[in-house]
Amino acid sequence: MVRPAIYLSQADVEKIRLLIHEMLHSEQRVKPNIQQLKSELDRALVVDPHRVPPDCITMRSQALLKDQETGETMTYTLVFPEDADIDQGKISVLAPIGTAMLGCRVGDHFEWETPGGTRSIHVEKQLFQPEAAGDYS
Repeated sequence: MVRPAIYLSQADVEKIRLLIHEMLHSEQRVKPNIQQLKSELDRALVVDPHRVPPDCITMRSQALLKDQETGETMTYTLVFPEDADIDQGKISVLAPIGTAMLGCRVGDHFEWETPGGTRSIHVEKQLFQPEAAGDYS
């Protein structure tokens, strides 16, 4: 599956690259999809935070996603690992689905690898995006 172009703010890219650096140079167990996250950053269109499309999933964005096979919908907020809480729908950018949804836009499809197989996900709606709300930090 060919992934559509993704947009990321310069601020998000800098923070995520720092996170990756810390993960690779710490005694912590490195997440298996760290290389996938690096690849996503490498292919991203990096823009000034003021120029991020308002329907793009950036850090701290909340989106409504739909599983194309089951029809199940889920609402997730993309966060840094220290803020992750699955019970509150806060998904870490280091989690496979977090990496996959990063930079996607409303209408995009992406695939997410799970232990049970590949799930095809559609971005239904952007519920919140910090940049669209005027938060450019």
